[in-house]
Order: sequence, then structure tokens, then C-alpha cells
Amino acid sequence: MPTPPEPAVLYPDIAAAGSLAAALRAVADGALDDVPLTSPDDGPLTSATCGSVLPHRDAMRVSAWAHERKWSVGAGVPLLDLPLVHGVTDDLDQVARALRAWYDGRTPDEIHAAAPSVRPTGHLELVEPDPARMVESEWRYLRTEAAELDTPWAYAHRDLVEAAYAEPRLRALYPFTSHWALRFSTATRPALDVVGPSLYCTGEGGYRLRRLMSDPGRSFATAREAVAEAVRLLPALGPVRYGDARRGAENEVEAAAEA
Repeated sequence: MPTPPEPAVLYPDIAAAGSLAAALRAVADGALDDVPLTSPDDGPLTSATCGSVLPHRDAMRVSAWAHERKWSVGAGVPLLDLPLVHGVTDDLDQVARALRAWYDGRTPDEIHAAAPSVRPTGHLELVEPDPARMVESEWRYLRTEAAELDTPWAYAHRDLVEAAYAEPRLRALYPFTSHWALRFSTATRPALDVVGPSLYCTGEGGYRLRRLMSDPGRSFATAREAVAEAVRLLPALGPVRYGDARRGAENEVEAAAEA
């Protein structure tokens, strides 16, 4: 990959303003004057962040691309450590409108209406650890991601996610993907407790199920067949619990002391 140009070359207007935060304020024409918008000293032309009037929200972050004049925008909540909204745009005015809406506590749909390039991810805006709602949130995210995926194998991945969601026993588990393989856990983030096999599409119209990541697995012609086998292999399970990372670390210490 060729060496990227200096930010001042790709973003001369940002350099003239002195920082991305300053350029955004100028574009907003006063609409961001009361917003706590800043750029870091070590990357003033390429980054900016702003908080929100809602204390449970993380800061919205804006990052400039290195090889092309575009900006990535994303923001979420600390509980999930995953974005509620994200997007890419070459329109600095849309970035400014997204920042204003995030600061004002607007919903993800309202942020999208203000800045169409910044889209809801499907995650729910959760404040307290609620395992059932966190499971619902992650399924919403995976289904939204699958519906918007733009790859040659997008249809197969979408069929797999929808087939898994249609199965009550899998829908009750916390889902996640690893290298596009669909996996399941009996605990939410941040401390997952993986259970059952992994499922993935081959990219050639078929599906595979693996009980171990090192296992070559079994092939299936349809997503429904692969999902049905995954359900058959599931052990009896209780309700999903909150994956408290601190409690997980305590358990490891206790286990080591007893060994």
C-alpha cells in the first residue's frame, strides 16, 4: 500500500482551521458552539470527539481516513462497548449534524434522519446490565449487519443469521461472530462463555458446522439444516447471565488457589 499523504495535503481546509474540531464548528455555523467538541493534540487534523447530555453515553468519535478524504463516525454506550450508530461520509456537514444530535441525546433513528450517512447498528441503548435485553440487542445488531452486508456471500450469511434467530433455543443465547462464524454464549459481554458449535457459510453456497475451531466440521446444503444440527448438539442450558469480567477474574483466582 502506498504511503498516505500528510493530513494537511488531503485535508487542507481542516489544516487551515487548525483542527478537525475547529473545522466542524465552522461548518456548523454556530450550531456546535455549546457542544464540548475537541481534537487531540497528537492528531488535531484527523480526530474529534464530543460527549452527550446523556451521562450513560460514550463520546462520539470522528476519524479521518488516511488515503481518501472521508470520515468515520461512531458512538455507543460503555455497557455494550459496541456502537449504537456508525457511518462513513465525505460530507463534513453531515458529521457536524451527527455530533449535534448525539450531544442532544437524540435517538439513533433521529441521528440517522439528521445525518443519513450515520446509521443505527441495531443495538439497544442499555443503561443497566440486563442479560435478556443484551441478548435481544445483539441479535438486532447481527440481523441489521447481515441485512446491510455488501459482499458476494452476503445472502448466505443473512440466511444463516435468520435461520439461527428462528430457532428459540439459539435465539435465547447471546450471539456473536468471529471471522464471520456465528457463535453462541451463555454469558453476555464482556466475559463470554461460549457454548455449542460454530456455524458459517462457505462462500460457495453451502454451510459448515464445527464443534471445535480446529475441526474441519460438517457440510450442509442449507442454513436450516446446519442450524438444526447445532440445536441438536446443544446441552441443556439455563438462562443467559451477565458476563461480569470482574467476577470472571475472581473465579480464575479462586480456581488457582484451590488447585
